[in-house]
Amino acid sequence: MSAGTEEETVPLLRARLERTEQQAASRQRQLERYAADLREVFKQERARAQELRRSYRATVRALSNAVEARDAYTGKHAERVTAYGMELARAVGLSLEESPQIEFGFLLHDIGKVAVPDAILFKTSKLTEEEYALIAQHPVVGAEILRDVDFLGEGKLVVRHHHERWDGTGYPDGLAGEEIPLAARVFSVADTLDALTTDRPYRPASSWPDARVEIRKFSGTQFDPQVVDAFDKIPDEQFARLRGAL
Repeated sequence: MSAGTEEETVPLLRARLERTEQQAASRQRQLERYAADLREVFKQERARAQELRRSYRATVRALSNAVEARDAYTGKHAERVTAYGMELARAVGLSLEESPQIEFGFLLHDIGKVAVPDAILFKTSKLTEEEYALIAQHPVVGAEILRDVDFLGEGKLVVRHHHERWDGTGYPDGLAGEEIPLAARVFSVADTLDALTTDRPYRPASSWPDARVEIRKFSGTQFDPQVVDAFDKIPDEQFARLRGAL
């Protein structure tokens, strides 16, 4: 190649390199704009999802409070058992991030009792077989009420199965062992804990240690042993703090 040709080629190569660099820089700026746009869209979607979840939670709490308004004596039962249940759910490894509907199921577990007459629901004497059979239908009624509420997801399983027992003698479906959804097994322990540690017209509240002994007694019959084991690892003071915060 002659010197003249080389002199002509070098500027051309430099110009081509400069254009290539400019094009690369332009593509980089474009990619950065796309990334910024995606981050903004994600941020907006996350904000909308959080707002929607707050709306769902407010709706569920309103429904829960409406159910509990029938019985002032057990006021805040749903909130207490939900607080205990969420703590226990974390202890057994349930992902509340992946299954936030569990909280809704805990809050609405007794919604089916709206179909039970007050005369039966608050009867202090022994229930007849017919009355007990009617009350035992409240999980089915509750699940039916919530059937088409899609955002409740797994929570509806808690509503239907929170009275099942590990040994299969519960209701309404007589499920046993791991046939019972884990969230419902967790709820069963939390529900009993609240029942035992709350005053009732027919008995005073048990202490936390006494309630723990009573729950342990029914591990393997009423309760999932692994859930009870997880429950035993949570100190009484933590449950007391949860109760005091409500």
